[in-house]
Amino acid sequence: MAISPSSSAQQARQDLAARLREVRLDAGLTGRALAAAAGWHEAKTSRIESARQAPSDADIAIWCRVCDADGQSADLIAASRAADSMYIEWRRLHRTGIRRAQESRVPLYERTALFRIYCSGVVPGLLQTPGYAHALLAGITAFRGIPDDVDAAVDARMSRNRILRGSHRFVILIEESVLRYQIGDSEVMAGQFGHLLSVMALPAVTLGVVPFAAAARPMWTIEGFTVFDDARIHVELLSAQVTVTAPGEVALYLRAFSELAEIAVYGAPARALITAAIDALG
Repeated sequence: MAISPSSSAQQARQDLAARLREVRLDAGLTGRALAAAAGWHEAKTSRIESARQAPSDADIAIWCRVCDADGQSADLIAASRAADSMYIEWRRLHRTGIRRAQESRVPLYERTALFRIYCSGVVPGLLQTPGYAHALLAGITAFRGIPDDVDAAVDARMSRNRILRGSHRFVILIEESVLRYQIGDSEVMAGQFGHLLSVMALPAVTLGVVPFAAAARPMWTIEGFTVFDDARIHVELLSAQVTVTAPGEVALYLRAFSELAEIAVYGAPARALITAAIDALG
């Protein structure tokens, strides 16, 4: 399995590799001796300990057995799975369709008090109408060649979106370009824009639009991301979802969000941009 380009995921892999090395050293084994007892090439031991190869659950179980450390196996496997979850390819996350991914996020969404969301390409999932979500998820399904459960996925997304009317707070930023990219037909887009206007009235929601006309913007357009309570960030790439938890990286995304928020418009100016997008539909 390839190691994640995210430094958060890489750091988690390095921490796991260091723990496995300590287990080997505590057992008084050389890398060559461990490899011989485990039945694999010594180069594999080296790759695992240098975090260049992610060990499988079976690799960790064998490692601990050889080192007479079976009691540590469960914890190390759990740490490995946690590191693995920081970089998940969409084809793996969506291997049975999209619905399951929508439902799996519900516990995280329910326990988050403050959401900060930035989107540069599409309307954020939490603000989507059924028609817009269906058009978007259908496109994703076709592009990725995954099982088609779009109707069920839309239902799951709409059910999840009820948290907008709960006790959570939402600060959401979209680029004006989001209002110009057509997902679905004109009727779908008009319904989506009308929904944005109504959501802006919710007391828990702050919606800002970064206008095309923002002068000398200090922050360029970047990938979409969601911040959960200043502690965890999901970044959506074309190929994968990356989870960021390293404090330095979290701080970087929070700084980017803050700078984008400074140049966004809110209230009446934001409504005017949305209304202009509706008018442009003809």
